[in-house]
Amino acid sequence: MKLVVAVVGAAQGLKGEVRVNVRTDSPEERFARGSRLLTDSQDYPNLTVERMRTYKTHTYLQFEEIKDRTGAENLRGTELLIDTEKVEVEEDAWYAHELVGLEVLDPEGYQLGIIAGLEYGEAQDLIVVREGDGRITRVPFVKEIVTDVDIADHCIVVDAPGGLFSDDEIELDEDTDKKEPGMSVNEEGGTCEVVTEKEHSVSDNAYVDEESDK
Repeated sequence: MKLVVAVVGAAQGLKGEVRVNVRTDSPEERFARGSRLLTDSQDYPNLTVERMRTYKTHTYLQFEEIKDRTGAENLRGTELLIDTEKVEVEEDAWYAHELVGLEVLDPEGYQLGIIAGLEYGEAQDLIVVREGDGRITRVPFVKEIVTDVDIADHCIVVDAPGGLFSDDEIELDEDTDKKEPGMSVNEEGGTCEVVTEKEHSVSDNAYVDEESDK
């Protein structure tokens, strides 16, 4: 299996540099000078990093094989990949493809839904849960809420605050269409089907990120 470490964005300048959406916790290691990356591009199945730089919150890469803006623009949307066999996973950390599909249980063992994907944020990551009625709920991936992750038993335990899941709906007037507090109803679902190299470990902050083939 391949892991996505970045997705190529817009071209920068005239000499082939591109901005990338980083999907790894170790950009300095993955994008070190001379690093050879796999891609999902037929035109450039492999790319060699010539230079990496950061500016504010953005990361930019220059590849040895891309020398002009036209080549850079043609790379837009390309996934940069590595082999999973070369990746060491931290203890108590998981990749998105290991979490998607797991049952979500409450502390009493009742099913709340199934993990449909992950969404990544600067402060914390969110588990995208598809409930039995099809609703989508986003659960902060923090220790206080996600109390256990059991890959072997194919489930996670979520001690959710009241009102987060649809079973905890707050009574509303019949003529209002407001959603209950804490509920995020979004039928697009599965927003993180791509497995990136970002690892996810329950911590006081966000999960560790690194993710695989979409």
